[in-house]
Amino acid sequence: MLSIPASRPNAYTGSPLDRAAEKRDDAEFIGAALLHPDSLFAPVWRARSLMKGVAEGHPEAVLLTGGAAEAVRMADGPWAFLGLWDGRPVFAVDCSHADDPLPLLPDGMGAFTDLRQVAGLLPPGEASVLAHARGLMHWRTKHRFCGICGQRCEPRSAGNVMVCTGCGAQHFPRTDPAVIMLVVRNGSCLLGHSHRFPNVTMYSTLAGFVEPGESLEEAVRREVKEEAGVEVGRVLYHSSQPWPFPSSIMLGFHAEGLSEEIRIDPGELKDARWFSRDEIRNHQALGFSLPRPDSIARRLIEDWMES
Repeated sequence: MLSIPASRPNAYTGSPLDRAAEKRDDAEFIGAALLHPDSLFAPVWRARSLMKGVAEGHPEAVLLTGGAAEAVRMADGPWAFLGLWDGRPVFAVDCSHADDPLPLLPDGMGAFTDLRQVAGLLPPGEASVLAHARGLMHWRTKHRFCGICGQRCEPRSAGNVMVCTGCGAQHFPRTDPAVIMLVVRNGSCLLGHSHRFPNVTMYSTLAGFVEPGESLEEAVRREVKEEAGVEVGRVLYHSSQPWPFPSSIMLGFHAEGLSEEIRIDPGELKDARWFSRDEIRNHQALGFSLPRPDSIARRLIEDWMES
């Protein structure tokens, strides 16, 4: 089994930001940046990002400046410093407390849209910044209290750390590692259909979260065995993809199938099958669909097809 390199970057990667971690605790810099007219703010409203051009099929991120940014900040939601974009400070700000944030903004600023619907059409840098903002704001809104003593937490380090007001524990943004793998054997690949898929015809790669005390390779073998009953041998890394929906990073692999018989876990999968390259090429005619173009699952399949 040959290693299959990533043919191009995954969606949500390639951030243009210098995260400038050394600036996070510089209160003078952060205070000035929050008020500077050239600073950029990526608003997040109930896990949605501000964009325009979505209906026309040419979406672009809308980052606020000046008065528009101040109006959104007045919604008094969490905010955080993301970094520097060509020297300009960039912040995320959550305005979910507002029933409708659009009246706070000038006309023609676009609408709040689910990033997953359009990420494949956004310029890579914009998709990465919006994903960064979405993931960090999700963490901020879900970690207001200490998991150790239950007391309220307060933001520090320009919104990138939460500190307990009771026991003083520091809490950092959480990213859950998940393995996602395309298992291949004798010129075919293993795809499954999950009960959770909103698309009733979609077949995708298998995936699952890494458990404590488990290597990534072990997680790949365990998940495939549990979900499809297939034994896995070699496991080769392909690429990774931030997936802040809400807080994961997908670690992509190609894996060698050692057995062919499929025994699905009905609690995890509705169906699983081996597909040849010809079947993948003709998936529409055969009545099934593939994962969305912005997903690492699709990239794993496409790179295997081209190898």
